[in-house]
Amino acid sequence: MHDLILVGGGLANSLIAWRLRQLRPELRLLLVEKESRIGGNHTWSFYERDLTPAQHAWIRPLIVRTWPAYEVRFPGHRRRLDTACYSISSERLHEVLSEALDGAFLLDASVADVGRNSVRINGRLYDAHAVIDGRGHAASAHMRYAYQKFVGHEVVLPHPHGQALPVIMDATVAQHDGYRFVYTLPFSENRILVEDTYYSTTPDLDLPVIRNGIRAYMESRGWQGAVIEREESGVLPIALSGDIERFWEDKPGALPCSGMRAALFHATTGYSLLFAVRLADGIACMKTLDADSVYRHVRDFSVRQWHSQLFMRLLNRMLFFASAPAQRYRLLQRFYKLPQQLIERFYAAQPTLSDKCRILVGKPPVPVWGAVKAMCNMGKEPS
Repeated sequence: MHDLILVGGGLANSLIAWRLRQLRPELRLLLVEKESRIGGNHTWSFYERDLTPAQHAWIRPLIVRTWPAYEVRFPGHRRRLDTACYSISSERLHEVLSEALDGAFLLDASVADVGRNSVRINGRLYDAHAVIDGRGHAASAHMRYAYQKFVGHEVVLPHPHGQALPVIMDATVAQHDGYRFVYTLPFSENRILVEDTYYSTTPDLDLPVIRNGIRAYMESRGWQGAVIEREESGVLPIALSGDIERFWEDKPGALPCSGMRAALFHATTGYSLLFAVRLADGIACMKTLDADSVYRHVRDFSVRQWHSQLFMRLLNRMLFFASAPAQRYRLLQRFYKLPQQLIERFYAAQPTLSDKCRILVGKPPVPVWGAVKAMCNMGKEPS
């Protein structure tokens, strides 16, 4: 009998396991992953204000690179923001977790009959006081999404690329399939991750087109002779509207979930790390880890976070419905002229009332009537 079985070895469940190993090493854990490596093939980035100092401390062993600032580039505006940013690689996540769990994980595993107290793994039934399902985003009839989709190439160049800081949005590229930008992370003077990213109404990834876009971007930067060492891709939900209570009511058997499966992601960026860290802290501090208690904790946390991001979903509807796709970059261009601390709070999903007012006031970068229609688009959300 295990105390906790974590189905899915992605970011959310991995951080729960990591935090429990730090604070409650006596627990009998089992992490189950269908792939051959914990964490898959991803890079997760976050900013200084996203986490508390205590959270920065316990997640530090997972970080592969830190930068003191980052840049954004738009057709009419370029800026450096002195906000520290960090990256975690799936390779480092696997390395740290596999050592910490000391054999309490199964890779290349086939799962079935996932319930709140048991799961069938490779044909054998495993029992637990609680099971957490962290197998990624699942569609729901009660949620409406757009998407952030991307393909990234981590490349090694025969010469220095000359970029010292991350450029988290380079929107000077040709705009198509929604709002497009290129995201670059310099891991060393010769190694850099180049991601072609789209805010789109469809989740489809046209891999040949996007790969050609990455190649063209590197050529425009003078990055010749690149060797592609790794390709990653993803499609993240961008929340437009929804009914979080009915979302949870439809989940069978009151099964605890985590990460994307629990709707725990930043409504505008689609990133889940800050909520995964907060959930891991919350679960690690629970007195008992029975299925009822874990389910209530995760559900309540998910509902609170969904309601707290109502303003973000309103902005998302403006982004997708208030202007032509080729002009969507203007909203972000204006946003990145706002005070740095406001931007930091927004990315941490903690904007103040003053921040919200500041974002909305002034000359809008989209037609006023289009903005009004966008706010009303997708129906009224539950209060």
